[in-house]
Amino acid sequence: WGEVMNYSSKDPAWIDRDRFVLSNGHACAMQYTMLHLTGYNTSKEDLSKFRQLHSKTPGHPESFVTDGIEVCTGPLGQGISNAVGLCIAERHLAAEFNEGPDFNIFDHFTYVVCGDGCLQEGVSAEASSLGGHLGLGRLIVLYDDNKITIDGATDLSFTEDVNKRYDAYGWHTQTVSDCE
Repeated sequence: WGEVMNYSSKDPAWIDRDRFVLSNGHACAMQYTMLHLTGYNTSKEDLSKFRQLHSKTPGHPESFVTDGIEVCTGPLGQGISNAVGLCIAERHLAAEFNEGPDFNIFDHFTYVVCGDGCLQEGVSAEASSLGGHLGLGRLIVLYDDNKITIDGATDLSFTEDVNKRYDAYGWHTQTVSDCE
């Protein structure tokens, strides 16, 4: 986060910042902690009020509550789908305003962390298919294939080969193994 992404905690709305979308929003304690550690307006006291009513650290990321949160990610699949939209916007702005390789006003990346539940949803399949069709190379998705969903183990309902599906969409895929 702190060594790869380009952002400004002093100016969370900087227009060419890299975006981070936590599609599996229930894991947002990690995101709030990273915002705190990188200087965003999220204090230790805010972290201690995690998942409390009216806190800056609700149980799912809310873009209108916490600086540094790009999109609200409640329903499964919503985050990765929003990230595809963010990349489409970046591509459009780059086409409109960039003037050659030495004058790139818009060249940010969008990073996404998503899980099994996110990729089970139809909306994520449709958005990911469009992202592959458009060749959105500035979209980096980290898929946490932890073999679990809200209903239990994925072998109850989700046994497809996700890498093959994303290969078919036209994405560049890589597998990282033994990373426990």
